[in-house]
Amino acid sequence: MALISKKKIIYPISDGLRIFLQKYGREVDFPIYYSDLRRYTGSIPLYDSKGNDTLWETVFYAESDRDEIHFNVKKIYSQLKAEGDMSVMKHLYVDRIDLCVYGNTQPFRVRIVNKINDNFDYFYVKIADASRVYGLELEHLLSPNRISYLVKDNTLIEEHIAGIPGEQFMRQHINDPLLNPIRLAKEFVKFNERCFVRLLGDMHSSNFVVVVTPDFEETHYRIRAIDFDQQSYEGKKSIYLPQYFKQNNALIKMGIKYITSESMAQYQKEERALIATRLKTSTIEIEDLLTCMENDKISTQENIDSLKRDLAKHYKNEKFLNCTNMGQILRQSLEQVLKK
Repeated sequence: MALISKKKIIYPISDGLRIFLQKYGREVDFPIYYSDLRRYTGSIPLYDSKGNDTLWETVFYAESDRDEIHFNVKKIYSQLKAEGDMSVMKHLYVDRIDLCVYGNTQPFRVRIVNKINDNFDYFYVKIADASRVYGLELEHLLSPNRISYLVKDNTLIEEHIAGIPGEQFMRQHINDPLLNPIRLAKEFVKFNERCFVRLLGDMHSSNFVVVVTPDFEETHYRIRAIDFDQQSYEGKKSIYLPQYFKQNNALIKMGIKYITSESMAQYQKEERALIATRLKTSTIEIEDLLTCMENDKISTQENIDSLKRDLAKHYKNEKFLNCTNMGQILRQSLEQVLKK
């Protein structure tokens, strides 16, 4: 069983990381910051359609602030989705701003609605933790998924990643007679491998979604991470392997039932080959990001020493023991997939 050691430390954006963000167009000017959304005057609990407490609260602002805040979050949405073109925003309005009261960093979630057809979208306003930014960028570069996010000073804007929350999927859909257990189990193996190779930790069922795509003959599944706080932070190898979290037991048992060890090894190799291809096609960006990480502090010395020992033993590679920070450990981990 995987256990998180302590509450995650929030690391500020370093000068080196900020230069990276500016170089690749991730840092832009915002009209509003995380601290501005903290100026709410009241809140009420948010319940889902079945009357269950979501552990989010809908916040309210004073009349003197509300119009300005709503206009500015619409402007941020236009920067996230349309490179700041406000003309596409004229039919949109801010329906709700919610605060996650149980999270480490208490993010805000903004619900934007199209008044013409009632279509809606979300985005998040968070404290700009360096670990999370590294995680988002690595997801963008090394996974099958593209990620849209923006940073300014100590504020991070993230797009909403659509999908069925992992815990909800396992509770409501795992016994669906139309489910393809082999394809889903295969995707979990590949997701497990992606997380381990790029050292994204804490991928239990609350931190990923399942994207279901019907095809003309079959149904396809993709598991996507939605929380990147634990990028290259924890010191235990098991934290970077979703297969060790009891919250994922339904998917783990499905894999045991439907996938042989030979098939699992094949899927792992396939995923590593795909990551190797992405490494080769994004060489400059990856090198710039790893250089930032190698000159940044994003974990404790205790975690660094523990993880490099675990990975040296796992890969039978003593090069890990020479690493002095998480950036160097990640570089060694990625180099493993480039080996024939």
